[in-house]
Amino acid sequence: MSSIFEDVDVSGFPDDALTDHQKYEHPLVQRYATKEMSAIFSPAMKFTTWRKLWLALATSEQELGLDISDEQLQQMKDNLYNIDFAKAEEFESKFRHDVMGHVHAFGDVAPKAMPIIHLGATSCYVGDNTDIIQLKEALKLVKQKLVQTLAILSDFATKYKDVPTLGFTHYQPAQLTTVGKRATLWMQDLLLDYERVSYELDNLPMRGVKGTTGTQATFLELFNGDHAKVKQLNEKVCSKMGFDKVISVSGQTYTRKIDYHILSLLSGIAQSAYKMCGDIRLLANLKEVEEPFAKNQIGSSAMAYKRNPMRSERCCSLSRYIMSLPPSAANTHANQWFERTLDDSAIRRIILPEGFLAVDVVLNLLMNIADGMVVWPKVVEKHVMEELPFMATEVILMECVKAGGDRQELHEAIRLHSMDAGKVVKGEGKPNDLLTRIAKDKLFEACHDKLDTLVDPKLFIGRAKEQVDDFLEEEVAPLLEKEKGLLGKKVVDGVNV
Repeated sequence: MSSIFEDVDVSGFPDDALTDHQKYEHPLVQRYATKEMSAIFSPAMKFTTWRKLWLALATSEQELGLDISDEQLQQMKDNLYNIDFAKAEEFESKFRHDVMGHVHAFGDVAPKAMPIIHLGATSCYVGDNTDIIQLKEALKLVKQKLVQTLAILSDFATKYKDVPTLGFTHYQPAQLTTVGKRATLWMQDLLLDYERVSYELDNLPMRGVKGTTGTQATFLELFNGDHAKVKQLNEKVCSKMGFDKVISVSGQTYTRKIDYHILSLLSGIAQSAYKMCGDIRLLANLKEVEEPFAKNQIGSSAMAYKRNPMRSERCCSLSRYIMSLPPSAANTHANQWFERTLDDSAIRRIILPEGFLAVDVVLNLLMNIADGMVVWPKVVEKHVMEELPFMATEVILMECVKAGGDRQELHEAIRLHSMDAGKVVKGEGKPNDLLTRIAKDKLFEACHDKLDTLVDPKLFIGRAKEQVDDFLEEEVAPLLEKEKGLLGKKVVDGVNV
């Protein structure tokens, strides 16, 4: 026996080995997240928004009569993006407070403004308002990608709107539908998600200027009891930051129910994606549909022939994670005692960005899959024809009755032929021979010369094609026209793995 492996440490590695790679890397960020969504939740976005909020507050306070100079405001404006993160960390370590760390870091580069930075505000002024701004920007990106996904699926549904395919209920063969009609089921879900996103974007309120317990007491003191000016201050700040809606009342924070609504919305998108990709995975098993497969892509390290639906599987995996997030937001909201408790802080730093980072990846995957999805019509047709004879028996029976046949006698004959054909399919693994049996039975002689036309798959798809046309014309096309500005926006990151 070889002794080479005897002294190998299987539980770890030396402290001086691979020193640049000894820190955990979050796979959502390192492996999957896009630059677009990562930028929205980046330190650069967060802390420059803090500075913009401080400038908006000071500017509005000056406009309402407080003794703040243009020089102070200009110095703040000139240093919105001049952030020394190391210095901010030093201050935070000293004060044990992240907001005050950044107040002092801002004051270092805008010293004349230091006396009025954060004037009258509490930490949640920058913290919560920035969160809302990030949620708004993230929702805009989600909306863009939902619209783009719907546009791609619209083309797919149009292309395959009249291609008959087996419908399934209980994952058992049922009446026929069409490949395009099935795609509209995915689109209907995504359309509902789009409506939810649009509603939240239209109605998302800013926290505004509220103070430590939401009473605006400090600002009332600053303005010598002038309630009108305090109301104006709130309106001015929110307007400057691009919001026309403001939380009417709050404690120290905006109600965490908003977070629950947002994560529920993201969960809804994940549900739609999981449903779509779950269907694609099942269809891939039937060899009717394949997701895009790169020339050099390896499906399995062991089985070289495999073409696994890896992107759909990844989409389902990430969607499952997203769907797990709303209960955390629900518990956080429910456990906010009185005007606020800080047990909301740590979890919100995780679930809000990660929910959006994951949904963004999911939508990129949906676009990629839908844009390159391959349909194999001959395989689809083969599966249809394996089941269609059973479905066509009612049509055959009626045709023979119209020619003078005995309905009861014909029905019994078809029943027996169907049972025997079923035994051949299931017991012997042979093709469905029901039509051959009927073609040889003189009871059905009246339709022998019509059998081929009576079992044309397109006679059994109902209004599937018309439903696709109606849905795309009445629901999807107006949306795409309304949001055509989003269709031209480039998606920065593709799907690399």
